[in-house]
Amino acid sequence: MTAIISVINQKGGVGKTTTVINLAASLSIMGQNNLVVDLDPQGNATTGLGKNNNDENNNIYNLLIKKIELRKVIQKTEINNLDIIGSHVNLSGLEVETASDSRRAFVLKEILSNEKTGLLQKYDNIFIDCPPSLSLLTIMSLVASDELLVPLQTEFFALEGITQLVKTIDRIKENLNPRLGIRGILLTMFDKRNKLSSEVDNEARKYFKEKVYQTVIPRNVRLSEAPSHGLPCVIYDKNCVGSKSYLKLAEEFLRKRNIESAA
Repeated sequence: MTAIISVINQKGGVGKTTTVINLAASLSIMGQNNLVVDLDPQGNATTGLGKNNNDENNNIYNLLIKKIELRKVIQKTEINNLDIIGSHVNLSGLEVETASDSRRAFVLKEILSNEKTGLLQKYDNIFIDCPPSLSLLTIMSLVASDELLVPLQTEFFALEGITQLVKTIDRIKENLNPRLGIRGILLTMFDKRNKLSSEVDNEARKYFKEKVYQTVIPRNVRLSEAPSHGLPCVIYDKNCVGSKSYLKLAEEFLRKRNIESAA
């Protein structure tokens, strides 16, 4: 069964896109089939997987306004088992353009649901890279998703921001998508030399308990460099500490899912 997973945090710069790219690539290396949907107008997941975010035709914006079919926007990447639906800057105007459409929050859900037993059936996971805001695009993603993965930067105010996000998730769950839940919270940009990182780690585990992944993602220069080469870090430099962390996360991600499936 294909799982649709939004990777979300309303704050930018927390490692959201880095997580989408590297977790999807790690799972693909392990033999799972994955699709990345870049719903962020900045298009960083698109370029980070070596694709053009200025493609005027094959992009998520044209799919959402029903100008193009789903099968035409799915592009293969250089990584086996990993495909992408690329972003476009026109996404930033979608909220205004669809203001009169009372069903606009459900557009992405309808597109993905209609093909879950068809074109999308081959994918184990569909990862949606959300924009760093609680906009229409984020709401579309939350309505379409089965579960959420929340990257949490280990810094001051991080927990305050995630508390606001949980309230938004609860509202979406109550009104638009009752099956929605948090699959996991991932601590990112962890610096073991920094006392604050450890404090945020402890507080997050105290509050969210088993929802927090045991794997933490450290600050790592190679993770920042890789997107400029159009590659996930797990391909760009598989031996760096950042890549090893994402590969470890992928193992934990699958292990948790297998335990839940067996329960």
